[in-house]
Amino acid sequence: QVRLLESGGGLVQAGESLRLSCVASGSALSISYMAWYRQVPLKQRELVAKITWGGGDTNYLDSVKGRFTISRDTEEKTVVLQMNSLKPEDTARYYCKAEESGYNYWGQGTQVTVSS
Repeated sequence: QVRLLESGGGLVQAGESLRLSCVASGSALSISYMAWYRQVPLKQRELVAKITWGGGDTNYLDSVKGRFTISRDTEEKTVVLQMNSLKPEDTARYYCKAEESGYNYWGQGTQVTVSS
């Protein structure tokens, strides 16, 4: 069982930055990757950024490339999403996800609101 706790959301103006963190606890011994997703009401949750636990390979949603950076600390079992040059369309609830031994685990989410 893996538990995920997100932090770092908030209200910012367009062009500003936020840093989201997600800490994994519990077993968390065989994580294969961690990721950030986001969701707005009435829309499907979408993958924002993903990072493999071993090699640190990353991939990003096209609309955030060049603005967002995902990183991980395998010792601290933490994944960070650095979000720069935020836009109003980045407003969403952001969720951390971990995949371990074929199971997916989700955090409760943290709200990011970007005003224009």
